[in-house]
Amino acid sequence: MYTFDHDLFLALNFDGGTCLDRAMLAISGTPLWIPLYLLVFWLVGRRYGWRMLLLFVLLLAAAMGAADIVAGIFKHSGPLGGLLPDFAPRWRPMFTPELEGLAIAPDSLRTLREGAMLADPVVHVPVEAVGGRYGTVSAHASTVCALCVLAASTIRRRAFTLLMVVCTVVICYSRLYLAKHFPMDLFWGGALGLLLGWLGAKLFFALDRRFGKRG
Repeated sequence: MYTFDHDLFLALNFDGGTCLDRAMLAISGTPLWIPLYLLVFWLVGRRYGWRMLLLFVLLLAAAMGAADIVAGIFKHSGPLGGLLPDFAPRWRPMFTPELEGLAIAPDSLRTLREGAMLADPVVHVPVEAVGGRYGTVSAHASTVCALCVLAASTIRRRAFTLLMVVCTVVICYSRLYLAKHFPMDLFWGGALGLLLGWLGAKLFFALDRRFGKRG
């Protein structure tokens, strides 16, 4: 499995130049996506009213927060990172010596990356992206998939669903481009986010049927 995962990562990671590096760093960040969040809130509010919009915001925060916390547990980071002490977290691609054909420890490769002392690297990593040791499970994939499922299920418009899927795929790919995650890191993170988003949507509609009032 790891061999397939490594090969797929290397097929998708490449040096796209300074402009693409900056674009992927922006895509992987938060500020670029603020207009999308505002669009989601506006569409939910217009369709369900402000009371259900408040519920939606709470459910979205809970789903994305849970996704981030669970991902952090597997990476041994965050407030609950010590819950799986026997689980060996997986190093990010940028710190995986096998990808570079090196017989050194991941920490040694990390030192080389941070000091920009790695000559002719196989894995492309923008300097600004270097950081964080472990990548399993991807918190980016889990949170953005939770948002995608909850928002698309609630708004239920084909064009909007397509927009959310495209944005989700682009964000997940940016993590590969930046050498932050292997494909399987994104798969497990995405599966977690899909589950939490689905649960959030089920709860939203259950409460909407009971308490929701349009307008």
